[in-house]
Amino acid sequence: MYQPKLPKDLRCPLEHALAFVSGRWKSRILCLLFSSQSQRYGELKKMLDNITDTVLTATLKELIADGLVQREQFVEIPPRVEYSLTSKGRELVPFLRQICKWASQYHRPGENEDAELAHCKVCVVRAAGLKK
Repeated sequence: MYQPKLPKDLRCPLEHALAFVSGRWKSRILCLLFSSQSQRYGELKKMLDNITDTVLTATLKELIADGLVQREQFVEIPPRVEYSLTSKGRELVPFLRQICKWASQYHRPGENEDAELAHCKVCVVRAAGLKK
């Protein structure tokens, strides 16, 4: 069995940060929640193509456990649950946008530096609104 050479608490801070967004869906969910005040589960599912209920539920639970997303349940009939970013989650999204911008330079060669990926436009519009 593999034994790590260093205890987990001594890992590089970058590794720790990347663990928050590793996985196929985490960064997309964070950007979607950044683009609005809050989203209901069904709204998130509609915006994320090809995600299963099991994966969406598990990913949201991980983001909540990491302190990036908060879940608010309203006492209503029918029940309503909304997800939104915590302040920790809102602080992370600009860094994700910078990584996306950097990656787009190499992902689609020949395009200018300011080209944004189509699914990143939601974050870009929201960020522009926050700067005003």
